[in-house]
Amino acid sequence: MSIRLTEVEAYAGELDPGSHAYRGRTARNASMFEAAGCVYVYFTYGMHYCLNLVCGAAGQSRAVLLRGGEVSGGVELARGRRPAATSDRDLARGPARLCAALGLDRGDDGIVLGGPGSRLSLALPEPSCAPDPGRIRTGPRTGVSGPGGDGEAFPWRFWLEGEPTVSPYRAAARRRP
Repeated sequence: MSIRLTEVEAYAGELDPGSHAYRGRTARNASMFEAAGCVYVYFTYGMHYCLNLVCGAAGQSRAVLLRGGEVSGGVELARGRRPAATSDRDLARGPARLCAALGLDRGDDGIVLGGPGSRLSLALPEPSCAPDPGRIRTGPRTGVSGPGGDGEAFPWRFWLEGEPTVSPYRAAARRRP
């Protein structure tokens, strides 16, 4: 199956308080410290998997969370993996749904795009199919609290304006004093 990405968020590892790698390498985030092309899949909220693509040099812990997209091929396979989706728009709308539509879990953590045993590859759109740069928007990351959630310092969520597969923005829950 294939997904046309419509929403992503960037994370800058040890420089970024919103990143899983901010406090250094752990067993959970080790894949973020690999070279570009590695996949970081993590389990969150005790029920969902999310997919990041590592995009920095080995040791830098830079990654992009794939937040949403349009299933553009293999729709029936995605529907089978996401039977609760009420419409095709919702098959990969949001990071957990996107990961589920792709059939990924923690066992896919650490694979290399297009590498041996990998079920994932990345293809850039033909220039004629690339999005209009005027539709690209940026803003605060969804659900990130604390200093890493500061939209002025980290306006690192990117989406295509007008795409129905972009997930709604949700500010992080504020902690009570």
